[in-house]
Amino acid sequence: MLEELVIKDYALIDKLSVHFKDGLNIITGETGAGKSIIVGALSFMLGGKAEIDIIRTGCEEASVSGIIAVGPDNKDVALWLQGKDIAPDDGHIIIRRNLKRSGRGAIYVQDVPVTRNELLELTSYLFDIHGQHEHQALLKKETHRRYLDRFAGIEDQVQAFTTIFLELSEKRKELETSLELEKQRNEKQEILAFAIEEINKANPKPGETAELEAEARKLAEYEKLSTMVMGAADVLVHSDLSVIPLLRKAKTALESASVIDTSLSGLSERFSDLYYELEDASDQLIDYKDSLRFDVNRLEAIEERLTVLFKLKKKYGDSEEAILSYRDQAENELENLAKIEENRALLKDAISKLEQEVSRRASELTAKRQAAATTLASRITQILSTLGMPKAQFVIQVQSKGLNGNAKIIGPYGADDIEFLISANLGEPVKELSKIASGGELSRVMLAIKTVLANTDTVETLVFDEIDTGIGGEVALSVGEHLAQVGKTKQIFCITHLASIAVRADNHLKVEKKIEGDRTVTTLRCLEQSERREEIARMLSGDSAASAALAHADELLSKYNKGRN
Repeated sequence: MLEELVIKDYALIDKLSVHFKDGLNIITGETGAGKSIIVGALSFMLGGKAEIDIIRTGCEEASVSGIIAVGPDNKDVALWLQGKDIAPDDGHIIIRRNLKRSGRGAIYVQDVPVTRNELLELTSYLFDIHGQHEHQALLKKETHRRYLDRFAGIEDQVQAFTTIFLELSEKRKELETSLELEKQRNEKQEILAFAIEEINKANPKPGETAELEAEARKLAEYEKLSTMVMGAADVLVHSDLSVIPLLRKAKTALESASVIDTSLSGLSERFSDLYYELEDASDQLIDYKDSLRFDVNRLEAIEERLTVLFKLKKKYGDSEEAILSYRDQAENELENLAKIEENRALLKDAISKLEQEVSRRASELTAKRQAAATTLASRITQILSTLGMPKAQFVIQVQSKGLNGNAKIIGPYGADDIEFLISANLGEPVKELSKIASGGELSRVMLAIKTVLANTDTVETLVFDEIDTGIGGEVALSVGEHLAQVGKTKQIFCITHLASIAVRADNHLKVEKKIEGDRTVTTLRCLEQSERREEIARMLSGDSAASAALAHADELLSKYNKGRN
């Protein structure tokens, strides 16, 4: 349900903020006041096409935003939002759309940017706009299927069918991939087997290259390393002025001195610790010096091993770990290739069972749709006869998608092509809804559909423009009655020129064109009861102050607006 609409710098609208209620919202106003601008702005926010000439003269950007309450039963919206990782705020979402003179624009749902096609998908679950053909959900065959399935009460069954159909599609793709792989299997097996053998023969170890490079560096710099280590050993122990013998003398002297002056005990202990630590390090250095060996054969062997590892890395990965991972993957793939025939047989069996299940379920859906189509079409035809289309014949065509060889063609929603058709006049053949010339007729068809589906349709807001085109008298009264009936369960916006429809409003809004300064602006506001009386009188006679018109307005409001605002 649309709770608030904010329009800025759109056509003749400077800035407009309107709060809406549920039920039947009637919008009226004098010809040329800008009623179509309001519908255009709403259509723009919902994803309709737009040109830069919608931007108010002298402004650089037009923007429209709306606060929308999402019903808890609208699963389509919940799934769409979940798929985009968008969270409603206390059951509400905000849609914002703008268009700049450069032609660039932006669309946001909450604070998440979306494309126009994504917006159209979302708003198709929330709104139905009827009047201008380009905005008509009713002209889309996919909408026809959804309406029929909703009326038949099989939406959950269709969703379950879609799940199985998608599983079948995935299995078929797996089989197709398997068959393509079979053509290359022998060559692939040879390549994998060679790689596994080569890696196993080399038997690389994680971190091996780093260890070998360190050892090679040590051997290549043997003379320099040996000289440095010998020099360090001489400084510590081997010369007459070596550090350790001198430190031993200092330690001994301090130990004797601390006997005389105990305040030197701490210093004596520190020298003692220093001596033993240095002596231990000296022993390790001498052991390292004694272990130094130069082996030219070992150096050559390391270089050869590094060459082997380098070649493996060029082929299979940039580290020993990557090479081993490649080998493990190759072994798994080789094992899978060896089992390909067995897997293919299991896959074919699974596909066969799924095909039988899909075919069975598709037949069940077809039977239920055909039965529901007859009833739904009859009810819609009956309602149309009261809406100024007494000779109309509404038909719901449920046809097979056709055959592929001997097998019937089945899609994700079943084996049926579903389309709404109509003959608007006696003697005319039924034809596509898009061939209906009058936007008013198309709106009345939707009103009839929505009347039948009032308690099952999850779309919560309907917009009717031009619904009163070419009607009056009893037909207008009937249109108003059906609008009021649907308004009990849906939020409706209806633009009308007929007082007999306007008096049915739960909320009556008026569009006015005013001069502010040197600019023309369009406004929209909700009328109080006294203002409604005058507006109904104007619609009846063109004079909002005429006593006869006011009396007639009072009569209509009393008769058709009991309990309403």
